[in-house]
Amino acid sequence: MLDQPFDFIVSTAEGARSVHVVRPGELPGFLATLPPAQAAFLRDGGFTAKAGELRFLPGEAGIEAAVLGTGNDATPFVFGGLPMQLPEGPVWKLEPGDYDDRAATLGYCLGAYRYGRFTNGSRGPASLFVPDGHELSTIQAAAAWMVRDLINTPANILGPVELADFAVSLADRYGAACETVSGEALDAAYPTIAAVGRGSARPPRVVTFHWHGSKAPDDAPLLSLCGKGVCFDTGGYDLKPSAGMLRMKKDMGGAAAVLGLARMVMAADLPIRLAVRVGCVENSVSGTAMRPSDVIRTRSGLSVEIGNTDAEGRLVLCDLLDEACDEHPALLIDCATLTGAARVALGPDLPALFSNDDALADAVLRYGNSVDDPMWRLPLWAGYDEWLKSPVADVNNVSVKPMAGAITAALYLQRFVKPGVPWMHIDLYAWNDQSRPGRPEGGEAMAIRAAFALARGGLKG
Repeated sequence: MLDQPFDFIVSTAEGARSVHVVRPGELPGFLATLPPAQAAFLRDGGFTAKAGELRFLPGEAGIEAAVLGTGNDATPFVFGGLPMQLPEGPVWKLEPGDYDDRAATLGYCLGAYRYGRFTNGSRGPASLFVPDGHELSTIQAAAAWMVRDLINTPANILGPVELADFAVSLADRYGAACETVSGEALDAAYPTIAAVGRGSARPPRVVTFHWHGSKAPDDAPLLSLCGKGVCFDTGGYDLKPSAGMLRMKKDMGGAAAVLGLARMVMAADLPIRLAVRVGCVENSVSGTAMRPSDVIRTRSGLSVEIGNTDAEGRLVLCDLLDEACDEHPALLIDCATLTGAARVALGPDLPALFSNDDALADAVLRYGNSVDDPMWRLPLWAGYDEWLKSPVADVNNVSVKPMAGAITAALYLQRFVKPGVPWMHIDLYAWNDQSRPGRPEGGEAMAIRAAFALARGGLKG
């Protein structure tokens, strides 16, 4: 999972066949540059250069070239269908045109992904020549592949220990200082994570690692990341229906996302400091599992009443957030597949963004739109905070009202963010319900390219 080979990327264009990239308005001019027979072939075939439309140009030895229409689509994903549509044998190269060539490389690589660990395999992606200067595109694509692999791996294979071990291997690769906490030490340091994991025979783990860019001064801004790594979520005693469990292997999508973002930051050697915390746990049902109405003392000292055992993600995050604040980061980000309410509000493609810092929130939204990794901001509406009151504890982990579930979950987390710490909470789906160009069905890396762009261009100490 750490490295699927990008062996479909080649560094020489010798002998490569061309892919011409054409928008509808450019089509007449492009046809005029072709030999008459090829131009007639496209006209007779009804080629209009709409987004994703692909045609092959015949030559004396077979297929001579290809033509990709992009319509009005300026996203990387318009190139995402090419890896499996182009013939696998030859090397291909994208000819210059009205598009961002680095975004095209990213889209091509994202479209080349397949999770084939348990299948006998299908055809591989067509080979593509990628010129120098596209390293950031391949760094981001490799991180997305890693995130997808983690989410797609079945829970019987990727449990809390295996997810923790993976985080350690990622930290080791980039020379980060890493610590794994388990057993009695975890019970003491992260009591809410311990409570979530108590019902499972597979013990919880917390992995923390710290990294320092090679060009970062000692006082470089610190980016701190916290990820919900619930490797499978039954709902606990508030058991999910069977249909609700079908995709619960993806409930560690927040942890996968922060590990993917961390990989981008470290691989690109950004001149910042980085701290990563991942809570790796399974929410199961047993005689030792937490119960509704239990009261737990959190790391911060606040007591929390368990109003619903299926609202475990916020319990995993609250101890991590409290600890992360002690380091006074320039920006604290948590990622989690936290609420169905966010999906009801925004659907599967738009992660919900909550933040206590308007300037940073506006910046990450702008960056997200610029790199085609959008989010949508929802409010930390203080008027709903009282819905989390408990008669027996400082706070309940769920609202007394059946409304605004994504907001009340974020308000719960906000209680564990210390004053003065800029914070973003990203409630994401981490999944594609169906295959689209560049976005195959299954696990998905969401919001991390937006956050990476912010870390590159907008993070200040």
